[in-house]
Amino acid sequence: MNIYEIGSIAEKLKNNTYPGRGIILGITPDGTKKVSAYFIMGRSTNSRNRVFSEEVDGISTEAFDPSLLEDPSLIIYHPVRELGDDLVVTNGDQTDTIVDTMKNGGTFEEALRTREFEPDGPNWTPRISGIQAKDGSYKLSILKSVDLEGSACVRQFFEYPAVPGLGHFIHTYVTDGNPIPTFQGEPERVDIVDDLDTYAGMLWTNLNRDNRVSLFVRFTDIESGEYEQLIINDNV
Repeated sequence: MNIYEIGSIAEKLKNNTYPGRGIILGITPDGTKKVSAYFIMGRSTNSRNRVFSEEVDGISTEAFDPSLLEDPSLIIYHPVRELGDDLVVTNGDQTDTIVDTMKNGGTFEEALRTREFEPDGPNWTPRISGIQAKDGSYKLSILKSVDLEGSACVRQFFEYPAVPGLGHFIHTYVTDGNPIPTFQGEPERVDIVDDLDTYAGMLWTNLNRDNRVSLFVRFTDIESGEYEQLIINDNV
């Protein structure tokens, strides 16, 4: 068994009908760019009725058709925000908690110790979060229920160096189900490519067509800080 094998992100997505919401952070094979990606999927009308929109410091989720919006509390948020040279990526309003805490001198970990999984039993959807530094190194976290009853929160943190060609992928669910099974284990080691368009296209193509909603991908030059990004929405 090769525990250091780098898996194919295309295969992981292609073979999973419902990973839910996912974060990928990593470095291009040539070592020059840091990569961040975030996608959302949905099964209900409320979850599917969303698009990603650009903001001054990142992106936000918005209702595609405001007349169909039922409960905005867990689906409308600011998933990507810049924090100086860092980029924060999460699947909920904990993005703001992280940014506000770090602006006041706190840490990524301290911010997330004030939060827990989403109150949507029986799924108890995990809160997944990431932050990528100027040099490309990054941290990932998951906050999830300790049991079927949602009686307490398990908080896990992972810290990674910038390694060319290597990324890590964390997602909210193992796969589809009822209730939906929570992600288990460490973030998965996955491949990264050098080209934004190629990578974004590959991710979008392999997300389940019936459940995919929106995708964000950013490639940032480590030396200059300049970036290019793509947003793909199923609702257009």
